[in-house]
Amino acid sequence: MSRDAHQQVAAKRDRTHFLYIAVIIAVALGIAVGLVFPEVGKALKPLGDGFVDLVRMMISPIIFCTIVLGIGSVRKAAQVGRVGGTALLYFIVMSTFALAIGLVVGNLLPVTDLQLTDELRGVGAERAAMAEESGGTVDFLLGIIPTSLPSALTDGSVLETLFVALLVGFAIQGLGTTGEKALGAIEVIQKVVFKILAMVMWVAPIGAFGAIAAVVGETGVDALKALGIVMLGFYATCAVFIFVVLGLLLKVVTKISIFSLLRYVAREILLIVSTSSSETALPRLIAKMEHLGVSRSTVGIVVPTGYSFNLDGTAIYLTMASLFIANSLGDPLSVSEQISLLVFMVIASKGAAGVSGAGLATLAGGLASHKPALLDGVGLIVGIDRFMSEARAVTNFIGNTVGTLVIGTWAQQIDREQVDRVLAGHAPFDERTMDPSVSKVARETEEKVATTTP
Repeated sequence: MSRDAHQQVAAKRDRTHFLYIAVIIAVALGIAVGLVFPEVGKALKPLGDGFVDLVRMMISPIIFCTIVLGIGSVRKAAQVGRVGGTALLYFIVMSTFALAIGLVVGNLLPVTDLQLTDELRGVGAERAAMAEESGGTVDFLLGIIPTSLPSALTDGSVLETLFVALLVGFAIQGLGTTGEKALGAIEVIQKVVFKILAMVMWVAPIGAFGAIAAVVGETGVDALKALGIVMLGFYATCAVFIFVVLGLLLKVVTKISIFSLLRYVAREILLIVSTSSSETALPRLIAKMEHLGVSRSTVGIVVPTGYSFNLDGTAIYLTMASLFIANSLGDPLSVSEQISLLVFMVIASKGAAGVSGAGLATLAGGLASHKPALLDGVGLIVGIDRFMSEARAVTNFIGNTVGTLVIGTWAQQIDREQVDRVLAGHAPFDERTMDPSVSKVARETEEKVATTTP
């Protein structure tokens, strides 16, 4: 049977599209339940939390396997270093663009006269305390080192897993032919992990239903009307960043249309919108970028690191939320105060990237350290923070998707023929197994790079 015939049979047997139709229906039902029966909606919150926890438990093993296999299969360690350095420089530049756009739009938003209740005044102090518990820069750097090698896979820290995976990958690489046995074992483990992930995804409609019903039931419509200006302004800013900044960069560097790329990752975006967490799409993004034609080592370095350091949506959120609070309380920030506050928040957001509610906690921590008088204003946006978190999660995800392709192109770690085949629909991603290795693209790309790199 030919390759095309195999693909046609696989397409006929693929029933995963029903899963994502079910997610859309579940989101609509969740909104209806939250509006009509708000108390019932609040009680359904554990369904959403449970699904996010199921996906989160898969992140560490997937990152570990991906990075170890990527680095272990690269003959030259210097190639990994070049990709990592390029990625960090890219993250810094894109964060600057995100901050600049958020700063401009935040200053253009009309001032809204909002009043604080006693209940809302206590939210800022509570969130600031959460930010303080995360520690400073030194604690953040020391926190990357796990207490033991196995604990890096159980503590839930992406950076700990990344650190240990780098060590193991380089160690296997240094063993030469002896390390190939270890690579073979880890590759089998990766297949098992992706199969488990495919099984977990079948409960996505239940998780989406519970998450949406809970947030609508708790917030209601009134809060959305009162704070519609800042929320819509934030959505518009994220859209400008995605379609103008990221779209132009992607087109210039890779010749790929942002719309073609968004179609390819549409299911992941839907998953993020339904759960308000970009972490739920991290394992799928790793698999899909490998299938798209980006080398395994590049994906293993750029994607996990980007989830901690390339938070474009969070940067825009912190900028606009700070300016909105200051203007609404009649105490606007000067230009120097805006710059110093935002620099602090960008650094602080890196350390809180994996913490639930990190955006709101980092916002409160930054206001408390730079202008304590504005701390109570955090209570103004807490009601719609969950809705804004969806937009910033999607922006973070798309930023890392574009970044992976751009960095892969710069580092010549991408199979252009495979990219064209995938985006044209001729080499569909296997949704049943979510195993990127079935197309052998990752391995073939690594072999091409190894033979052409001097």
